[in-house]
Amino acid sequence: MATFGYLCPLILLCILVSSHAQLQQNFYAKSCPKAEKIILEYVHKHIPNAPSLAAALIRMHFHDCFVRGCDASVLLNFTSSTGNQTEKFGIPNLTLRGFSFIDNVKKIIEDECPGVVSCADIVALVARDSVVVTGGPSWSVPTGRRDGRISNASETLTDIPAPTSNFSTLQNDFARKGLDLKDLVLLSGAHTIGISHCSSFSTRLYNFTGTFGTQDPSLDSEYAANLKANKCKSINDNTTIVEMDPGSFRTFDLSYYKLLLKRRGLFQSDAALTTSTTTKSYIDQLVAGSLKEFYVEFAQSMEKMGRIEVKTGSDGEIRKHCAVVNG
Repeated sequence: MATFGYLCPLILLCILVSSHAQLQQNFYAKSCPKAEKIILEYVHKHIPNAPSLAAALIRMHFHDCFVRGCDASVLLNFTSSTGNQTEKFGIPNLTLRGFSFIDNVKKIIEDECPGVVSCADIVALVARDSVVVTGGPSWSVPTGRRDGRISNASETLTDIPAPTSNFSTLQNDFARKGLDLKDLVLLSGAHTIGISHCSSFSTRLYNFTGTFGTQDPSLDSEYAANLKANKCKSINDNTTIVEMDPGSFRTFDLSYYKLLLKRRGLFQSDAALTTSTTTKSYIDQLVAGSLKEFYVEFAQSMEKMGRIEVKTGSDGEIRKHCAVVNG
């Protein structure tokens, strides 16, 4: 039994390493040499006209990777043959945007190299390129992911960290995907760009304890009053959008972390990062450091996230159309 105990982690490590080893820089160098350039050029052409899409596309990448790994299962449409509603229609994904953007990129890539480049790789590359084009950090995107064939809406509720999560829930959600507390803090930094709907945090303003009229005491009272007066005027507001990093939501900077220290994180999951001495320490270090240091560390966590449970080799498929499985 003792020997078995030592072997198991080693076997698991080997499996993880072999899976990761099959992702590589310029995976398509021979099979579709222009692929990454085509994607970058499309992003360069279109994202400056709709810069808010950068936040939407990095969110799509995150939501994809947390359910069944980074396999583009979030892109699949419902089909009567499976009988299951797909991830796209899970509650956490109802506000996802950018599907048509991915479809357009896929069409151009298919015209260049039919059946070669996966939708999963396109999502990963587009997320990175979109952030870079809007002035944010770059990170390494090794490629070679293959597309999954299974997508269930029910799994989005169990696997995607919710904006209402407390610290222990977040810690567990990330640990299940091989991500640590530092990754939790750094990846949450993507909230420095983008917007949210009131429905993701309105309970903090109006119904925190389950009794109407109660407010989350961890939320800065002045900020809460401003949100109630000018943004989310009712707990039933599902349409109004709010900047996650007010005054700086188009700029990939350290402002999000500075707001956390002022108790002005929009979500409960943001506020939760200040309730652990470990994550609070990481936040303090980021705020005291330089933007360049944040970019370097963010890049490392993004690459790590992009490797979650990837399908490589003969696993999965290369979808011809991102919204449907082949054949």
